[in-house]
Amino acid sequence: MEARATAKMIRVSPQKARLVADLVRGKDLKEALGILEYMNKSATPAIIKVVKSAAANVVNNDGADEAKLYIKEICVNEGPTLKRFAARAKGSGTRILKRTSHITAVVAER
Repeated sequence: MEARATAKMIRVSPQKARLVADLVRGKDLKEALGILEYMNKSATPAIIKVVKSAAANVVNNDGADEAKLYIKEICVNEGPTLKRFAARAKGSGTRILKRTSHITAVVAER
């Protein structure tokens, strides 16, 4: 039994979100949430929300035991990039790329 949850268009770069996702991949649910709770990274709240949602899906839809859950997969894909411009010298401009992420978590029962 496994369940999936996805959060799309999260305003954090995929590179930064992958650093957080790599720390909890394959860990037990309780241990992973404990690690995430004390992380000081911008992507942490979004990843906590996705992992908790996937856990709730497997418990409510499949009747899994919450104590036996672990993070089977967690991946961070690149979403659309917002393109903005900042003023520069001599009337020119510089492109600013505001990157977004799609975060997917799969939680399963051991």
